[in-house]
Amino acid sequence: MVVREGVGYGQRMNRLYTLFLTIGFTSVLAHAADLTITVKGVRSADGAVFLAVYDSDKSFMKAPQAKTTRRLNASKGDLEIVIHDLPAGKYAIASYHDENGNGKLDTNALGIPEEGYGFSNDARGTSGPPQFSEAAFDFDGKTDRAIVFSIQY
Repeated sequence: MVVREGVGYGQRMNRLYTLFLTIGFTSVLAHAADLTITVKGVRSADGAVFLAVYDSDKSFMKAPQAKTTRRLNASKGDLEIVIHDLPAGKYAIASYHDENGNGKLDTNALGIPEEGYGFSNDARGTSGPPQFSEAAFDFDGKTDRAIVFSIQY
């Protein structure tokens, strides 16, 4: 049996305890919240549903500049995805259902979409996509949040 006495051992244990507490609090404070996105009304299980999360008017509808993008295998009905550890900010989501699997939103000769599409806040543009401000929502980064919008065909 080993018995340790003296101030040195107690001080080391206190420092170790303090270190564990600090690490624990730091990891709790560093955690950003999750954003749960539900895309409602997918009409078929064909292809995939793409979505992009934008964090500014300047980047909106420019997929390479999206904060994050996701591809989900389509399934008829509602799809849900969780984006973990999203920092605080103002965001807008754009989504489309690529039913034929060619990796793009197909449009007719007039530029009108032939596949389903949707935006956060169920925003609608008058002659084209909505503005960032119409689809935007605030995300505090501390509290998990759910966003629900529909795909329109």
